[in-house]
Amino acid sequence: MMRHVLTFRALLDDAALELDLLAPGGPGDTDREVLWLHNTELPDPSPYVRATELVLTNGLWRDVAGAADFVAALRRARASGLIFGLTETTPTVPHDLLDACTDAGLPLASVSIAVPFTAITEAAARIQGAARQEALAGLVRRGNALATAISRGGGAQGVLDVLRRDHDLPLVVVDRMGRRLAGAGVHPDFDQTAAHALARRPPPLEVDLPDGGHASVFLVEGAMGEVDAGVFCLRPMADLTPEEQDAVDQAARFLSLEVTKQQALQAIESRFSSELLEMILSGAARAGEVRDRLRAFGIDPAGRLAVITLVVGDGPRRPAGSTDEVEDFFARRGVPAVVVAGSQDTVVVFPWHDDAAAIVTLAEEVVAAMGARFPDDRTVIGIGSVATDSAALREPLIGSREVCQVLRRRSTGSRVGTFADVGTHRMLLGLHDRTVLRRFADDILGPLRSHDGQHGTELERTLRTFLGNDGQWSTTAGALYVHVNTLRNRIAKIGELTGRDVSRLEDRVDLFLAIEADALG
Repeated sequence: MMRHVLTFRALLDDAALELDLLAPGGPGDTDREVLWLHNTELPDPSPYVRATELVLTNGLWRDVAGAADFVAALRRARASGLIFGLTETTPTVPHDLLDACTDAGLPLASVSIAVPFTAITEAAARIQGAARQEALAGLVRRGNALATAISRGGGAQGVLDVLRRDHDLPLVVVDRMGRRLAGAGVHPDFDQTAAHALARRPPPLEVDLPDGGHASVFLVEGAMGEVDAGVFCLRPMADLTPEEQDAVDQAARFLSLEVTKQQALQAIESRFSSELLEMILSGAARAGEVRDRLRAFGIDPAGRLAVITLVVGDGPRRPAGSTDEVEDFFARRGVPAVVVAGSQDTVVVFPWHDDAAAIVTLAEEVVAAMGARFPDDRTVIGIGSVATDSAALREPLIGSREVCQVLRRRSTGSRVGTFADVGTHRMLLGLHDRTVLRRFADDILGPLRSHDGQHGTELERTLRTFLGNDGQWSTTAGALYVHVNTLRNRIAKIGELTGRDVSRLEDRVDLFLAIEADALG
């Protein structure tokens, strides 16, 4: 289909305009798009002529300006060319004007006396009108095709396939996690470059390619208006025509529908998987629900199951994309797994047919993969014992989480551990019902909290600091900024309210376990 674009050539090809090309300008000059027409008789029209406008003149300026100066002014304004209107007094184009245009490489044509400038303007309006109608029809047609591709499950690749029917552009779609959603033929490091660009506020219009050059960026927004992905055209923005920019921008807007859909599905899957942990921790009461939920994830609940818990980084929240990286790790190995993201940790439940020791090797591979993806963040993994079936998952789950927390508190040593490696009282507490732990903690710490609330004291903080400093009086007093005698008076009051004497080991253990149970409950 012929594309309607206003060019000098399009006007020359209209026989009714009786245009005669006298100076062709540079190669392809007459085929370049023209912004509009500008009629002028000023000796220096450069302040008023817009870039790529086609200038029309009868030469009335010749009484006050030379042809070379007039053409130089058109060149400064970046005009597309010149049409000289012949008159009875100037029946031919002046030789000095033809020479000036030829020397400057500016296209020049003459129009006969019988054709007014208004006829040229009307012809230009018809061409531009046809172009706008064609662009609108293309926009609607492509929009329908994009909607069809998404509704039929074509995803991001389907969107690019529709776009490539009209434009031969090198395109890649990458989300803010650095995952390739569609496209190929780019440097292996490009996905991370794209993710870093999308994380910037505001995101750039172009990014540097790892192997040189520039890529233009078209943002894909999710349901909440956040930038969730980008369409990257591996060409600078300046090299794209307005039509190409509009087409890619339209595709990016349709991709936002796909991203929103995926976000909704991920939210449902996240809720679906997080409920599994609640079911497991509830024990026998919800054993049947655990079996059904695992089957929904394609996991045999009657088979042996492994549980690992990992934490990435030392911040209060997981790095963005860490859970996705874990999912990708198991997906690449063809292992069906339930990946549950908490506020800090990530729990993975998956079938396991090898011996328990082999889980350590797998966990170390996960650590290596996370290290490659998040080189600035430390990853630790706690491994629970292998469960014989879904009914036996509670203890391995609790164990893996507690091992993970112990490893996280250690600044050195292995990043992967099992119950045998880091056995601790917290795991024993974790096996008890949370309601029981809550009651135990409240029975001992409740009187301290009541006293603190009524009298403005800091008995609970004093106890936590004292036990945290292994019962060292001077160190604790210094940490609390009080005299040792003041600390002794506080400890005596704590003993009076709780019925526990910190000088007796069994009483100190009770107080310590109450604080630990409080954290777990």
